[in-house]
Amino acid sequence: MSDRVYQAVNLLGRGLMRALDLTVRTSGLEHLPTTGPVILAATHVSYPDFVFIEKAAARRQRFVRFMCRHDVWNRRAVAWGMDRMQHVPVDREAPAYAYLRARRLLRQGEAVLLFPEAGISYSYAVRPLMRGVAALARETGAPVVPVAVWGSQRVWSVGVPEPKPSWKRGRLVDVTFGAPLSAAARDDLTEWTIALGHRLTALLESLQRLPEHRPAPGERAVWYPAHLGGHAPTRAEALALDEVPRSAIRPVWGPPTYG
Repeated sequence: MSDRVYQAVNLLGRGLMRALDLTVRTSGLEHLPTTGPVILAATHVSYPDFVFIEKAAARRQRFVRFMCRHDVWNRRAVAWGMDRMQHVPVDREAPAYAYLRARRLLRQGEAVLLFPEAGISYSYAVRPLMRGVAALARETGAPVVPVAVWGSQRVWSVGVPEPKPSWKRGRLVDVTFGAPLSAAARDDLTEWTIALGHRLTALLESLQRLPEHRPAPGERAVWYPAHLGGHAPTRAEALALDEVPRSAIRPVWGPPTYG
């Protein structure tokens, strides 16, 4: 039942992408195993990131179980679908439930995706990271595949003021999968998460620096990171905008100065 619902949702998503003439380009997909437990740790630059990641994963015949904000379940019809697709609600005030659900899914051989930034980055640089990916990987032994998404921020993302979704046709979204990581029983969760931050930054900037994703000369690009020449909030400015849990690890990766 869960996969039938997921297939129907995927069909709907593909229909919307065709209507918008969206191109989702994928690289590194060979790093995503076709079977067995795997943790996907993804950057987060837009609200629909999960749509593009799942479209890519479907090419490997994987139905990814996403860890999402619990308030998504506030609408009954949405909650029904999310439950049938085995997505995991995350309540920051009581995170243990989500951790246990994710651990059970991994032990059942599922692909589980976390956004370790716990929110969208206003600066479009990898923001503070939670230790949940490291903890799950260390306890379950599941490989961790880092994922970066770019281009989706031009469809619908955060901003000041909050922008509306863009219905412009012909957008390009890139999804790249990095080589898998593993966590040993002796690994320190903080040190491991810092290494993940460096890996995610390298993947994300490899996409941001592509010529097809760079702003045109003289263009005011609020959708492009300041440290690469755009006009998004700097990392210091983002400090006042990002809602970051206190337990998150402050970045020592990416552009300098977080405040």
